Amino acid sequence: MSRDQRHALDTMVRKAPQPSGPVPVERMREGFAAFMAAFPPPDGVRRTPAELAGRPALLVEPESEARPGTILYFHGGSFSLGSPETAMVVTANLVRRTRVRAISLDYRLAPEHPFPAAIEDGVAAFRGLLERGIDPASIVFAGDSAGGGLTVTTCLAARDAGLPMPAAIAAFSPGLDHTRSGTTMTTKEGIDPFFTRQGLGRTGEMYLAGQDPDQPLLAPAVHADLTGFPPILLQAGTNELLLDDSVRLAERAREADVDVILDITAGVPHVFQAFVGTLDEAGQALDRAALFLTQHLDAH
Repeated sequence: MSRDQRHALDTMVRKAPQPSGPVPVERMREGFAAFMAAFPPPDGVRRTPAELAGRPALLVEPESEARPGTILYFHGGSFSLGSPETAMVVTANLVRRTRVRAISLDYRLAPEHPFPAAIEDGVAAFRGLLERGIDPASIVFAGDSAGGGLTVTTCLAARDAGLPMPAAIAAFSPGLDHTRSGTTMTTKEGIDPFFTRQGLGRTGEMYLAGQDPDQPLLAPAVHADLTGFPPILLQAGTNELLLDDSVRLAERAREADVDVILDITAGVPHVFQAFVGTLDEAGQALDRAALFLTQHLDAH
């Protein structure tokens, strides 16, 4: 365990410029993009602008020979920030490790497009891949933070629409409960270097736009029936307000007799997988995620 690295990362994140008081969402987006730009993607992948189901996307492919399969990737950003570019360090590292191409979706963001726009875009993207003749058994979903949540809610909505399931889901620090009722929302306050309950409340309001969060597509960790789901990998760190989102979803998966791996790393922050090269545990977690995804792609 890289105790010194984890301490240095926590210090770095806490020193990052934080806006004081409410700021326009455009400024929040600029700040998030600038922060993530400090973590470059690895060599060995190429990026090509693409379109999927009427939305912009980025096709991320290994420069060496690719193995069969498609990763449908959902970026993070509290449903109101971010893009395929801000998630590129995680997406590209996953592609490099799996040698499977990824299509990272630029889904619609709140507050301009609140719930359920992002989920609708996710289902349309999955349907678009299927309409291209791609076998669902050769598709896996992956995502971080809000995008990790979308791996689950897109699956829920796709299942309920009668679509087949992907081969597997990998979710990095997923947001899975807009009721914010997890115990770690309180116990990790001040320990989480990224989030506060108040800050999550503001971005949550943008996404909810007055909708009741007590429903499966907004709080799957509390309400979702995961019957029929593919195998799920949930990765999170102990220094996260959202840690209990993963813990409770894993329990719901167990109750639905779904294969689930709950992979928790001590002393690391939200979406720690983005800090490859800074934190040993980041690369190790992505290695485990790559193994999980390729095993389930190879099984079909």
